Amino acid sequence: MSRLTRWVMLPLVAAVLSACAVGPDYSRPKIDVPASFKEAQGWKAAEPQDHQPKGKWWEVFNDPQLNALEEQLVISNQNIALAEAQYRQARALLQGAQAGFYPDVTGSVSKTRSSAASTSTGSNSRSVSTNYNMSLDASWELDLWGKIRRSVESNKASLAASAADLEAARLSAQSQLAISYFQLYVADAEKTSLDNSVKAYQQFLTLTKNQLAAGVASPADVAQAEVQLKTTQVLASAKAVQRAQLEHAIAVLLGKAPADFSLAKVDKVPVLPDIPAGVPSQLLERRPDIAGAERRVAAANAQIGVAKAAYYPDLTISAAGGYASSSFANWLSLPNRFWSLGPQLAMTLFDGGLLKSKTDQAIAQYDQSVATYRQTVLSGFQEVEDNLVALRQLEDQARLQGEAVKAAHISQTITENQYKAGTVSYLSVVTVQATALSTERADFDILNQRLTAAVTLISALGGGWQAPAENG
Repeated sequence: MSRLTRWVMLPLVAAVLSACAVGPDYSRPKIDVPASFKEAQGWKAAEPQDHQPKGKWWEVFNDPQLNALEEQLVISNQNIALAEAQYRQARALLQGAQAGFYPDVTGSVSKTRSSAASTSTGSNSRSVSTNYNMSLDASWELDLWGKIRRSVESNKASLAASAADLEAARLSAQSQLAISYFQLYVADAEKTSLDNSVKAYQQFLTLTKNQLAAGVASPADVAQAEVQLKTTQVLASAKAVQRAQLEHAIAVLLGKAPADFSLAKVDKVPVLPDIPAGVPSQLLERRPDIAGAERRVAAANAQIGVAKAAYYPDLTISAAGGYASSSFANWLSLPNRFWSLGPQLAMTLFDGGLLKSKTDQAIAQYDQSVATYRQTVLSGFQEVEDNLVALRQLEDQARLQGEAVKAAHISQTITENQYKAGTVSYLSVVTVQATALSTERADFDILNQRLTAAVTLISALGGGWQAPAENG
């Protein structure tokens, strides 16, 4: 076989050998998925019906101001910007891994002057020489055992995981914004209720003082009226602080300094949408955090192959050629040409167990990623179940609490009229006023919980995100 034939056959043989990649091929870890959600049985969703969260899932709440804020969030939120930069980094790492399929080619041109002492006895003269060199070097490591392919496989999976992380960051920020926005609405509504109560209590304090002057009421009645008023004013002030802090939180989510952002009072009553829970298996496709965890399992699996490939020899083909001369005039002439071409086969003969250690690390990392993936799935199931039961029970609580608020207002009106007529003491008025205010505040608290649970359930179901199809 001629030398040329050997050099033609060698890459072909290497290509056949490279069809084998050491290490385990990936298969998704098995997960025991229930047929249905436990808390979805007897699930009664709120009106309106037939709104499946898709894409811009927050639109199911039918609030234009929330929609506008969510659009700003995607552009300005810094956590999303961080995740997007990490995604670009993962994409660059993949491109770097794919570069291993191709040879490295370098070129150089140089001119050097050097001197050497004369070797003649008793001579102090030094010879000076000039050398011109131009060369082209190429090196190509053949992927005999799939080390490069496994590395690319790992980086592809990491890129997909990073894309899922980006979507998870978006979903998390969108959910936080929606929850903060609805909490601000509840704070505004409760602040209005407290302000109305303060006005009513102020009027009763004036009435009681007038009755004291007329000898009808006692100083104790006036004291009770003042306590009722001041206590409610404190509650109103605390609610104003909470409202301001929620506004600050929304500003930061939008990537703005709190001083540069303000949100007018939210008057629109939020719509509690119907949220179809679907089946548990959909979580594996809908939730970006689950998809990201699964892709990290695939990346860790490929790294086992990378570690095992290190046990086998590396075959590198190197080539170099160029011109070298001491004269610039005839530098690029045929007699000054040089070249070299040859393969290099290298492998580790002894490393004190280093390769085994790296393989064991890769296997342990894979086992960790599998456990993380399964725990993420279980946590996802828990979040859905928790919020399904919360929404179902809170719907019943809201109905009962609404009836309690109506009854408390009726009782308050009757007792206040009786006090004005002089048939009951002011203590009865204080009692029914405190009861009415307490039932109203409890009603607002239940509304806040329902809105938070609705947003959290949509987020737990993965929002509107769908896992992208895998590329080969």
